[in-house]
Amino acid sequence: MLKHAPRRGLLFSGSDWNFQTLSHAYDAIDIVAKEELGLDTYPVQMEVISSEQMLDAYSSIGMPLMYRHWSFGKHFLYQELVYRKGGRGLAYELVINSNPCIVYLMEENTMALQALVTAHAAFGHNHFFKNNYLFRQWTDAGAILGYLDFAKSYIQRCEERHGVAAVEAILDAAHALMEQGVFRYRRPPRLSSEKQREGLRERLDYEERSYNDLWRTIPRQAAAGKAGDTQDVAAERKKALNLPEENLLYFLEKNSLILEPWQREILRIVRVVAQYFYPQRQTQVMNEGCATFVHYTLMNALFDQGRIGEGAMLEILRNHANVVLQPGFDDPRFSGINPYALGFDMMRDVQRIATAPTAEDRDWFPEIAGTGDWRAIMLEAWANHRDESFIRQYLSPALIRKWRLFVLSDVASERVYNVASIHNERGYEQIRSTLAERYDIGARHPDIQVVDVDLLGQRHLRLQHKINRGILLESDSCDAVLSYVQALWGYEVSLQGVDAQTGATVYERSGREFVSSS
Repeated sequence: MLKHAPRRGLLFSGSDWNFQTLSHAYDAIDIVAKEELGLDTYPVQMEVISSEQMLDAYSSIGMPLMYRHWSFGKHFLYQELVYRKGGRGLAYELVINSNPCIVYLMEENTMALQALVTAHAAFGHNHFFKNNYLFRQWTDAGAILGYLDFAKSYIQRCEERHGVAAVEAILDAAHALMEQGVFRYRRPPRLSSEKQREGLRERLDYEERSYNDLWRTIPRQAAAGKAGDTQDVAAERKKALNLPEENLLYFLEKNSLILEPWQREILRIVRVVAQYFYPQRQTQVMNEGCATFVHYTLMNALFDQGRIGEGAMLEILRNHANVVLQPGFDDPRFSGINPYALGFDMMRDVQRIATAPTAEDRDWFPEIAGTGDWRAIMLEAWANHRDESFIRQYLSPALIRKWRLFVLSDVASERVYNVASIHNERGYEQIRSTLAERYDIGARHPDIQVVDVDLLGQRHLRLQHKINRGILLESDSCDAVLSYVQALWGYEVSLQGVDAQTGATVYERSGREFVSSS
């Protein structure tokens, strides 16, 4: 049980708020968060914004500083139309993974809602950003705002010097490749915005004066058409280019012969932004579950202390219920599993297992069942897991039954779906494993890599797609993205689809041509 402080009167009454009330509530939440839950957070910078400003933040991927691109305006108009027609509500808050952690609050929120989202964002998300291993290893919260300031001003200067159309053409191609513009397994260097700005001019000047030695030193007689390509030559070529390469934007930035230095820098900016968001794509259930669990725990603690009144608590619980709503599959609102609901339920279930386990819990979770120290378990899980590993380790049979989860087998050669596993003794492991795989980014996103370049001929760039479980790329979008790769590379680009298990070639694409092996 939480050790509640003595009653000291209500933090607020009524729905109106001012900055003094916000500050007073923040201080009270901070005490409970640090002393009772042991949260460790970045300093917080809270800003109150309007609904239009929140829509603007939506459209520019949620960052306070961002370069200009037409897609952001298109997204803003769509979000505004849906919001004005009542088709979708706005987030009550927005939080930035930075140091200090920036939290935006909607000015339309009531004071009870402001308290709720303060606990959710300024403490729940903030703690997760600062302590989870993916964010600690792959992002630099202290440098991101400085880097975005540099990126915005740099792209603006490029627009003034080279024209808006030229800059947009590079950004269009780079944005199309953002999903394939991250290092998934090799850790990129940390951002250093000061050094970035200081060294930019020297790097660009050097590139403008220099040739790419790899291309310049190709023997002329070989380039002129020497027949054959020995294994030694191919191995040396791949070694020099560090192939295969999973980060397409990185490869094009470093090796394209047609890009000017400023265009390479724009590719680098886009891939740095993509890399910054890479951990968030792997931790949505954990991140939102952590923030929801924190706000629920802190608000109940303040209510038990007498700091929040009954009316305000009812409003808080109503908004909490909306956040964790999981519509049924036949509900018009259903769009998949709600990460807030799944994350919150799993963390509450871990709390239950630690404090009041059943015999089944002791069989499945002998290390944590009945220990009573659910805070330590939560802090360890928030620090050391992503969605896939958290589900694989902590999803319990009790929660599988509560959610009525089962596995459908979808085999292309079969005319109907088959229920492969249900929530019973034989099905629990398979259900947990299948759901965990759903959140494995390596399984969900196509594995496309640069595998070779024809240095001795037409400089043909060869990409390879390793096909898992027979899932092919969508035809039209694949052709469109290939055209962007070809525009950045400047020479012929082809994509070969290879079965990940057998190595057999399934299809080949070159430009808008498609050849199937069948």
